[in-house]
Amino acid sequence: MATDVELPALGESVVEATIGAWLVKEGDAVEVDQPLVEVTTDKADAELPSPVAGVVEQILAAEGDTVTVGTVVARIAEGASAAKPSPRQEAPAEEEESAETPAQEEASAETQPEEEDPPETRAAPAAREADGPDEPRATPVARRMAEEQRVDLASVQGSGVAGRVTKQDVASRGAAPAPAAKAKPRPAAPAPAAEPTSLPPYMTYALQEGDKVVPMSPLRRIVAEHMVLSKRTSPHVGTVAEVDMGAVASLRNAHKRAFQEQHGHSLTFLPFIVAATVKALREFPALNASVVGDAIVERRDVNIGVAVETEKGLVVPVVRNADRLSLTGLAAAIEDLSTRARSRKISPDELRGGSFTLSNPGRQGNLYGFAIINQPQVGILRMGEIVKRPVVRDLDGSDALVIRPMMHLALSYDHRAVDGAPANGFLFRVRELLEEAEFDL
Repeated sequence: MATDVELPALGESVVEATIGAWLVKEGDAVEVDQPLVEVTTDKADAELPSPVAGVVEQILAAEGDTVTVGTVVARIAEGASAAKPSPRQEAPAEEEESAETPAQEEASAETQPEEEDPPETRAAPAAREADGPDEPRATPVARRMAEEQRVDLASVQGSGVAGRVTKQDVASRGAAPAPAAKAKPRPAAPAPAAEPTSLPPYMTYALQEGDKVVPMSPLRRIVAEHMVLSKRTSPHVGTVAEVDMGAVASLRNAHKRAFQEQHGHSLTFLPFIVAATVKALREFPALNASVVGDAIVERRDVNIGVAVETEKGLVVPVVRNADRLSLTGLAAAIEDLSTRARSRKISPDELRGGSFTLSNPGRQGNLYGFAIINQPQVGILRMGEIVKRPVVRDLDGSDALVIRPMMHLALSYDHRAVDGAPANGFLFRVRELLEEAEFDL
């Protein structure tokens, strides 16, 4: 019996992943939980394990392919004595794939948004025959997009398997007049058109001598798509608070040595800010929410995503039920998740389910900056750099200039779900809690 290996949900709002590298090949014997393939999403890199012991019967997605959640990427023939599969070019194998490919595309159309390409396989005779002998090979979604946007598929350079045109290829070309049905393929460079292309001339750049071209990695491309999607989805609004971190700094300095000796890791400012954020979210539930259709869902659990920079890019592990943890518990959870994220030992389950995100750019965070909301959340709080600055304080009824450790907190929020009053009230409350510094260690 053959077992399908599907691409699982690898994080909140993650709907697709890019196949990085196959760690096995067809005919290889595998054990339960043995890594089969490396995949990349906008959240993290991950390895997909084998659900059963057996032999790799088919590999259905090539390295570099982008596939949606639920796509079958491989099949495992169960049992240690499973026979090595016959070559893919034999007729029975081709007939089996021809029967399955349309079903996969139909299932994809029913469960995924229309703009998603159905999964491609290394051999998909039915899909390729549909293109016709004189027509360029393209996915069904790419062909539909080309018709809607009046793009000549013959002039589009395909980036899919065997040069097949994908929806991304069509989107990058924009609108152009479609040729007659039997027109011969035109050159790669299209003739000037009356209708505008996807990018106006002033937004394009012609390479100059000495320029260095750095192709986007799969992770960088997926992050870019997610960020653009978030900006399109949520009307971002920002507000900033200036926080006196003097009381927190004094409390931290008084306990950091004992904390290090007792727990084995340092006590940073981050757990204090997370603790204040969690308490404020309980008082302002509009920020601990998601937009679902035409409704706003205020989340029951407070699950804080903490952005962590790794050598592969930004990932956001989630501290679950953060409102139930003490400051010491928050510090331990953040340290554990951050360490495993940087060593690529974080699991997909630990990257999903966040209800609010806090971004900490570190000591070189500059004054402040507005982060892009991590969908489907409605808010993200970004820390600025803590620096000593002169500020005016009331001392015994008189104004006095004093030196204090100051920090800016910048809140980005989704104006579909949150109005200015609760957003500003939430940020003011976070500031108030930090300046009071009534935390139990």
